[in-house]
Amino acid sequence: MKKGYLVLADGQVFQGLRFGAEGDTVGELVFTTGMCGYVETLTDPSYAGQIVMQTYPLIGNYGVIREDFEGACCVKGYVVREVCEAPSNFRCDEDLDTFLKERGVPGLCGVDTRQLTRIIRESGVMNACICDEVPADLTALKTYAVTGVVEAVTCKAPSVWEAEGETRFRVALLDYGAKHNIIQELRKRGCAVTVLPADASAETILAAAPDGVMLSNGPGDPAENVYQIEQIRKLLGKVPLFGICLGHQLTALAAGGRTYKLKYGHRGVNQPVRDLNGIRTYITSQNHGYAVDGDSVKQGRVSFANANDGTCEGLDYPDLRAFTVQFHPEARGGPHDTAFLFDRFVNLMKGGDL
Repeated sequence: MKKGYLVLADGQVFQGLRFGAEGDTVGELVFTTGMCGYVETLTDPSYAGQIVMQTYPLIGNYGVIREDFEGACCVKGYVVREVCEAPSNFRCDEDLDTFLKERGVPGLCGVDTRQLTRIIRESGVMNACICDEVPADLTALKTYAVTGVVEAVTCKAPSVWEAEGETRFRVALLDYGAKHNIIQELRKRGCAVTVLPADASAETILAAAPDGVMLSNGPGDPAENVYQIEQIRKLLGKVPLFGICLGHQLTALAAGGRTYKLKYGHRGVNQPVRDLNGIRTYITSQNHGYAVDGDSVKQGRVSFANANDGTCEGLDYPDLRAFTVQFHPEARGGPHDTAFLFDRFVNLMKGGDL
C-alpha cells in the first residue's frame, strides 16, 4: 500500500494508505454506523456521488459476497480505519481491495475515522477528496455538488420479475436507485414486479393497470427531481402506492410538502423510529441526507418519527391510498423489524385500509 490523503473542504488533511482503485476522487463525505453490511452499503445506489466512511473499525473481514449485492457500486470513494486483506467466510467471492479496483473506486485506510466522524457531526457533511498529493487549490473540492444522480443510477429499460409461487398482484416499481431486496420482498409476497426507469410517465404506468406502485430509494436532493414529482402527483389517488426513502420524499413534495437537508444525515442500521399510531419503537436501517418537513404535508399525517431527533420518518395518505417511510424495511443486512410494511402494502392492494 502507498501513502494517500483525505483532504476536507475546510482544508484539514488526514494521511492514510491507499487501496482499491488508483487515481484521485472528489465526493461528499458521509459516515455510516453499520457494524456489518458493508457489501450492501457499497452496492446501494443511494450513495451515488458520495465518499462513504465506515465508523466500524474493521471492514472486509468476510470479503465481498456477490449474492448480497443491492445494485451497482456508485460510491465515489471509500474510507475505513482498517481493511482486512485476508477475509474468511465460506460465501466470500473476492476481497474488498479487488472489488473496488474492478469498479474504479479509490479507497483509503489507516485514518482516524472517529475523529472524522466528530468533525462531520460538528460541522455537517462536507466535500472531500482522496488523493496521492494534497492539492494546493481546493476550488474543485469546495464547488463539487451531487447532482443528476437519479438519472445516472436508474435502469435503462424495463424488466419483469415473476412472483415466487402464485402471482397475486402486479406491482410497478419506479427505479430511482432501487435496492434489489425491495424486489425480493415483493416477490416473496406473490407480487410480479415490473421495474421501470425513473423517467416513466404516469400515463404509461396507469395504462398497464398495475395493482400497486412502488417508489424506490435513491440518491441526491429530492427537490431536483421535478419530472418525477409531477408523475407521482398524477398517480396519487389512482392506485395504491408505497414509497421508501427517496420515494417517501418525492411523494411528500408531490403532495405539496417541503424537504430540507440534514446536518449529517441518518446512515446506518441502528436508527430508532417511533410508531406514532402505536406504542412500538423500531430499530431501522437508514441512508439519507434529506428529510421531509412533516407539518408541511397537509394531505398526509406523520406516522413515524425518529426517536433521536424527532424528524419525520413516515407519512400516511388515507384518502390517497398511499403511505411512505424514510427508513428501509427491506434492509437485507438487517434489522428486519419493519418488513411488515410490505404486508401492509399487499393489504392495501387487496382493498384494505391503511
